[in-house]
Amino acid sequence: MKVAFVCVGNAGRSQIATAFAERERDEREMDVEIVTGGVNPADSVHEEVIVVMQEDDIDISDRTPRKITPADIEDVDYVVTMGCSVERFRPEEWDGEARQWELAASAGETLSSYRAVRDEIRERVKAFFDEIEQTTQL
Repeated sequence: MKVAFVCVGNAGRSQIATAFAERERDEREMDVEIVTGGVNPADSVHEEVIVVMQEDDIDISDRTPRKITPADIEDVDYVVTMGCSVERFRPEEWDGEARQWELAASAGETLSSYRAVRDEIRERVKAFFDEIEQTTQL
């Protein structure tokens, strides 16, 4: 199983989702490869995102935004986008499933708004892993 989390800058929402997905994968001992990127990557992960993730005992201070490419997702089962469309980087023959999560943008906001986005993403990632765990057990 391979999953990608993508947003515009890969500096906020997709980094949060990736970190929570890694934690879910490890806690559930699932064989899931996780990819992340942005359609227009920022220079660095937002400092506020690093802070609110540290509040959840996850350190992403060493991460760097990267551009998502069609090659990154050619063998991905699920692409979850946040604020962008999979059509911007989708390989022509890709037959995975695209999910679009409507989330507030996190850039330029207060720590409290970053916390709200973090908390929503945490719950969405848990529910998503519940779903794929059930699917793989069938």
